[in-house]
This record gives sequence, structure tokens and C-alpha cells, in this order.
Amino acid sequence: MVQIRPVSDLRNKYAEIENLVTKSRKPVFLTKNGYGSMVVMSLQMYESLTDDIELRLDEADSQARNTNERLSHEDVFSAARSRIKA
Repeated sequence: MVQIRPVSDLRNKYAEIENLVTKSRKPVFLTKNGYGSMVVMSLQMYESLTDDIELRLDEADSQARNTNERLSHEDVFSAARSRIKA
């Protein structure tokens, strides 16, 4: 179940929000004046979302050090779009 809370709960009910994100392993969506404001998630969840990205960036850095070939942003984004659609 999606947890949506007012941003004031972050200040007033911090322990409850912390328990929600660590125990359920799901994010809590915070609103301000009825509109989406931010998302709170556990460190483990954040790491699981970003680990693959960090690994890919490290691979790209290594590749760039070992070659003089450079790609334009059009080539990179075109390849990324093709992989997403596949």
C-alpha cells in the first residue's frame, strides 16, 4: 500500500516515518499543501536503485580512459532509447 503523508509528519512523527521506510522497504511520499513534495526511502532502498547506475558509470569511465573514441550526446541518447524500447 502506498504511504502518502503530509510533510509535517516528517518533523512531528519522524520515528513513525522511519519505521515505515525501514520495515516495509517501501518509500513514503510526502505532500505539501496537497501536492507531491518529496519521497523518503531507506538507505538500502536508495542503494538498490543506484548501485547499477554507479557500476555503469564506473565502467564508462574505465572505457573512456582506454580509448580516444568519443560519442556525441545524440549517439548516446539514441542508443539508450533503443535499449529502453527493446
